Amino acid sequence: MNHTPRAAVVQDLSAFGRCSLTVALPVLSVLGVQCCPLATALLSTHTGLAGNTFLDLTGQLAPAMDHWARLNLSFDALYSGFLGSEAQAELVRRFRTQFHPQLVLVDPVMGDHGKAYRTCTPTLCRAVMALAEEADLITPNLTEAALLLGLPPEARPRGEGELSRWAWKLSREGRRSVVITGVTGGEGRTGAYCWDREGNRHGPVWAERIPQSYPGTGDLFASVLLGRLLEGRPLQEAAAWAAVFVSACAKHTLTAGTPPQYGVELEAMLPRLMTPRTNKEDVL
Repeated sequence: MNHTPRAAVVQDLSAFGRCSLTVALPVLSVLGVQCCPLATALLSTHTGLAGNTFLDLTGQLAPAMDHWARLNLSFDALYSGFLGSEAQAELVRRFRTQFHPQLVLVDPVMGDHGKAYRTCTPTLCRAVMALAEEADLITPNLTEAALLLGLPPEARPRGEGELSRWAWKLSREGRRSVVITGVTGGEGRTGAYCWDREGNRHGPVWAERIPQSYPGTGDLFASVLLGRLLEGRPLQEAAAWAAVFVSACAKHTLTAGTPPQYGVELEAMLPRLMTPRTNKEDVL
């Protein structure tokens, strides 16, 4: 019997807005990964839409983990995203020691566009940074990469050489893998810079840059990345798939005229991940 990869995903559930678990669940499922949510909070919408409701589910995390332990469940991967408190970060650390997943992916959600999120207090930022230190793979955007390096959130690397140095430092000198997202290149390109601890391979991956930003694209990128990694693909190839798919979803959403705050329309694009392909550009 073939083994279906199983990933525990620790994120919030924002019912509307296409982010966090409402992105991770469908993407990982179509990529053949059993997605097991550990919801940190239940929100009516993501926090970019005013007036959202918020139900803190921190108290449910430890009992859920203990129940899984009694069932003798095992997990190939642990993937953590948006966290609401330092207590939740500590529970993610406990999950690793309790279940010993082969791969721990931490998306250190702390800010974007040169600013820390209003929900990310200094205490929570420190807890997320400590969690990221123990990960096998981290996926910060440029703002979060700057924060992890102790730089001002608006700091940006000057050229690919400095970007490579950022990635090297974030990799703890090659001891873990890093994918810095939100990197821009010339000629209308956007993508990510990868540092793969397997052989210390590094370099950028590129996709078409779409002239509109959308919430939840970091969650979409990390979910595709994880799914492709659990297929056995190398980091840079998995990141290239993620970059191209996010770009294709953004392009489709822009053409459809969907309000940006509603997130990218990934539903119609999901079948493009299901068909085995040798050329990632086929998703466009």
